[in-house]
Amino acid sequence: MRKFMKLFKSLLVAPATLGLLAPVAATANEVTINDFNAAEEIAVTNSRIDGLEARFNNLEAGSFSETTTASFGVDFLVGAEDGADSEATAFGYQMGIGLETSFTGEDALSATIDIGDGSSGALAFDDTTDALTLDGLTYTFPVGGATVMVGDSTDISAVYTGACAYSSFTDYMGNCGTGSTVGVGGNGVTAAMAYGFDSGFSLAGGVSSETDSILTEEGADLFGIEAAYTADSYGVSVAYSDSEGTTGWGINGMYAFDFATLSAGIESVDDGTTAEGFFVGLSFAEVGPGSLDIGMGTTGNFADGDDEYYTYEASYAYPINDGVTITPGVYIVEQDGDDITGVALKTSFSF
Repeated sequence: MRKFMKLFKSLLVAPATLGLLAPVAATANEVTINDFNAAEEIAVTNSRIDGLEARFNNLEAGSFSETTTASFGVDFLVGAEDGADSEATAFGYQMGIGLETSFTGEDALSATIDIGDGSSGALAFDDTTDALTLDGLTYTFPVGGATVMVGDSTDISAVYTGACAYSSFTDYMGNCGTGSTVGVGGNGVTAAMAYGFDSGFSLAGGVSSETDSILTEEGADLFGIEAAYTADSYGVSVAYSDSEGTTGWGINGMYAFDFATLSAGIESVDDGTTAEGFFVGLSFAEVGPGSLDIGMGTTGNFADGDDEYYTYEASYAYPINDGVTITPGVYIVEQDGDDITGVALKTSFSF
């Protein structure tokens, strides 16, 4: 911009300078060299150019808030399953856009936008049918020593601490098997609060309701609360959820050994019948140039007397550079009938 303005200034000043060098015709309307004040004309031109440059600079500075940041993530997935309804090789992608701005330096207005074309099977991405979808719109601000979050299309657990260190490859391993409690979601409009103590303890909780029926008998309301303790090498989280009479308890935790980190979780959900599930996994942070995760757990929560099915997985995340990671993985999902065996390659970009 500065080089452009200097060039523009030179182009405007040049005619005035050439006028000084051109012959002056002696006519009835003769203009003498004394009638043309070169220094004054150049000063006026400079003033006008400086004003124009200032307007351009103000436009550049105000076009995007200095406190606004944007982040992007893209995942490509290609894989195939043996024993599934379709055994053809499938491709899927998903992209997330995160926008955040602050007005006081302590608050944050955040928006998450997703787009994707999901694949089928245990590795299904969010499928938005190639359309941009608002996945969360929240405003977070401090109240005393607590953090308050209000918004739409977001989870109560967005303010939870959690204590799961495992990086899942399949959907079944998410939140260390405690997706209904420690990873509790939302029904629409959500209000939640979290408070962290200096000792490492934290408390969090919230409520989520349908947007057109907030805390009414006609609408579906979801409540959740969590208590957690985290330290340098270990942590534990306990959570409770209640959704229209369906209650759940969940516990997950982690412990970092010298060679690996152990993560585990157990969950119990009661909707008139109690159903339970569990998860356990090991994360090896340094295996060659990448990291290795190995885990197993139930494919869901099962009631007493039901046949239980398990899933097993192993994945290796290899960072190509700071913005690109490739993750090959294999998994087995037990089911009624033939088990599903899958292999897939995920390529992740962040920028």
